[in-house]
Amino acid sequence: MAKYFDVHPDNPQPRSIGQVVDILRDNGLIAYPTDSCFALGAQLGNKDGMDRIRSIRHLDDRHHFTLVCQNFAQLGQFVIINNAVFRAIKASTPGSYTFILPATKEVPRRLLHPKKKTVGVRIPDHVAAQALLAELGEPMLSSTLLLPGEEEPMTQGWQIKDELDHVLDAVIDSGDCGVEPTTVIDFSADEPEVVRVGAGDPARFE
Repeated sequence: MAKYFDVHPDNPQPRSIGQVVDILRDNGLIAYPTDSCFALGAQLGNKDGMDRIRSIRHLDDRHHFTLVCQNFAQLGQFVIINNAVFRAIKASTPGSYTFILPATKEVPRRLLHPKKKTVGVRIPDHVAAQALLAELGEPMLSSTLLLPGEEEPMTQGWQIKDELDHVLDAVIDSGDCGVEPTTVIDFSADEPEVVRVGAGDPARFE
């Protein structure tokens, strides 16, 4: 059964954030709000959490998981970025973008795209998500909370608790967040490719 945390949207309660991080460190799986929509999150080395995300979303092994990072310094430890890409990403973060980039050796092998050896990274512009990442002290393995057969992600914390109570360990509710997932930009080739148009304006990468 999932624990439900009602977190203030502007000043997240440190005690609640600490309790959620304890759940993450104990190999838990959480649902949490971002600046684009709700997401599923687990600690980076949590293989069971990754398998549970795949099960909930019916994902195959070609799906790009995302490393949700607190800041640019953290992001830079996990992906290889040249100067031009650095400038483009820096100008767009924090924000509603996911960037697909070649991974460094810091990224667990099972998180990589099997052929391309790439991983998705993002820095959310959301107070509760940032508080969570600051307390955790490392990126979180993440995926949009979009259920199989649904057109749009779930948007209400209580509804997520109601529907996924049996498969989650915690739900953070911090008021409304958007219904659009992130815009995904693939930087793994020579030119950026807009893979999915979502909440972030894709124009700067086209």
